[in-house]
Amino acid sequence: MRALIIDDERLARSALRRLLKPHADVEIVGEAANADEALRAIRKSFPDVIFLDVEMPGSSGFDLLEKLEDVPFVIFTTAYDEYAVRAFEINALDYLVKPVAAERLAAALSRAQKTLATAARPAPPNAGPGSALTQIFVRDGDHCWIVRLADVVLMESEGNYTRLHFGGNAPLICRSLSAIEERINPASFFRANRSQIINLRSIESVESEIEGRLLVKLTNRKVVEISRRQARRLRELLSL
Repeated sequence: MRALIIDDERLARSALRRLLKPHADVEIVGEAANADEALRAIRKSFPDVIFLDVEMPGSSGFDLLEKLEDVPFVIFTTAYDEYAVRAFEINALDYLVKPVAAERLAAALSRAQKTLATAARPAPPNAGPGSALTQIFVRDGDHCWIVRLADVVLMESEGNYTRLHFGGNAPLICRSLSAIEERINPASFFRANRSQIINLRSIESVESEIEGRLLVKLTNRKVVEISRRQARRLRELLSL
């Protein structure tokens, strides 16, 4: 497991490095003292997990996540437990309060290993259009999420923005549908029409229309019309 430590306090970084040393399965690929350093380090070292301080000079840990194209798995480390609820709400792996206890760190690493074993490894942010996105950070007002693409049921274009439907939420993100389409796994997602992309694993039922179109009902109860051209492709994919 490749890990990157991000904290503005040198002593905190050193303490975490010492605590990680007994864990032979963890490779520390670097450190960063602020969001700008962290952004460069993530793009260079491609960590599986980042240990991320919340409050840092300049940009916060949440600000950093918003700048990432593809988000690694996150374990927050901070002296302020007031962020704990928010950290778990956004789907972080764990939340460690400083000073970090060895047993709590071990539990966080165990959770990280289990998650890595069952999830696709995130692609490096500079890997290009051939690498599929794994998870992204979404901020909508005061609400934040780390969204795994596998959990997204539907993506809808709204101008230069895209609305993501997942877990009862539907926030807008500042990325076009076409830009997202270039980085998603075509084996998992399907372009239904000009403005919508569906998760193939979220299809609940398919109905044929007279003009050759298809109506797809998704697990979130949304109904999406598949254009005639795309209907042929979907029939082939689903062997209909």
